[in-house]
Amino acid sequence: MARDRNADIDFAGPVRRILIVVLALALSATFLLWRIDSPRVERFRAALVDKVVPNMDWALLPVTKAVGMVEGFRSYARIHEQNTELKRELQQMKAWKEAAVQLEQQNAKLLAQNQVRLDPQLTSVSGVVLADSGSPFRQSVLLNVGSRDGIVDGWATMDGLGLVGRISGVGNSTSRVILLTDSTSRIPVTVQPSGQKALLAGDNSAAPPLEFLENPEQVRPGDRVVSSGDGGVFPAGLLVGQVAQGADRRLRVRMSADYERLDFLRVLRSHPAERITDAGVLIPPEVPPAVPVEPGAEAPAASETEAGG
Repeated sequence: MARDRNADIDFAGPVRRILIVVLALALSATFLLWRIDSPRVERFRAALVDKVVPNMDWALLPVTKAVGMVEGFRSYARIHEQNTELKRELQQMKAWKEAAVQLEQQNAKLLAQNQVRLDPQLTSVSGVVLADSGSPFRQSVLLNVGSRDGIVDGWATMDGLGLVGRISGVGNSTSRVILLTDSTSRIPVTVQPSGQKALLAGDNSAAPPLEFLENPEQVRPGDRVVSSGDGGVFPAGLLVGQVAQGADRRLRVRMSADYERLDFLRVLRSHPAERITDAGVLIPPEVPPAVPVEPGAEAPAASETEAGG
C-alpha cells in the first residue's frame, strides 16, 4: 500500500514562523514610526490615530465596562464602610442621648429638691425612695423620712417633674407613699385650658383614666392636667400629666412623673385651709326684727342684760 507523501509534510511550522516574522516586522515598523521625529511622520501618526482609534470603540467596550464595575465595587465598599461607621456613631449618640435624658431628669429632680433632710420650718421635705415593703397597696413606695421629720399623713409627694402620690402611713423614720396609679387612689383634677373638673382614678396602669368629666367634648389629647385642690386632698395647681386617648377610647392621663426612676421624692407641706367663722368688724351682726306692740298691751320685759346695762 502506497504511503501518502503529503501527510508527512508539516505546514504548521513554516506558517507559524512566517506569522512571527510578519508580526515582528509590523511591531518594529510601528516602533520606528512612533519614534521618528519628523513633521510628516507626526501628521501621518495623527491621521492614523484618527482612522483607527474611533473604530476600536467596540474593542474597548469590555475594558470600559470592566473598569466601571471595578470602580462601582470600590464605591460600594466605601459606602458600606461609611454606613457601618454611621451606624456605630448613631448607636453611640443614642447612648449619649439616654445619658443626657437621665441627667436632665435627675438635674430637674435635684433642682426641685433642696436637701434630703430639711428643717420642719421649710415648705417641703425630701427623702430617698427605699423600696416597697409589701402592703395591701399594690403600688406604693417607702421613703426614709417620717414623723421625726414632721411628715403628716395625707401630704402630697412629687419627684420634681410631677405629682407622684400622697403619704399613707407614717412611721418614726419612714413613711409610705401610695402612688396615683394605685387602684385605691382617687384625686380631683382640673384639665387645662378648658377648666373641666374630673376625678383621676388609679387602675394599676401607667395611664390612669379620667372619670366624671363635666364636658368630655371640650377635652383634647395633650391638655395639661393639674390638681384642683377640691376637698383639701392636694394643693391646687400641681402638675399631674397630659391627657391621652387610650386603646379603649377612654381619656387617660400620661403621667409627668417618671415612675420607673423614683429615686427622690419631695413631700409638700400642706395644711388644711382655715375656716372663717366670725363675721368680722366690717360686717355688723344681724339684728332681730322688732316685734310690733298692740295698743293697750304691755311692752316685753327687757332682758337681764339690758336691765343690767
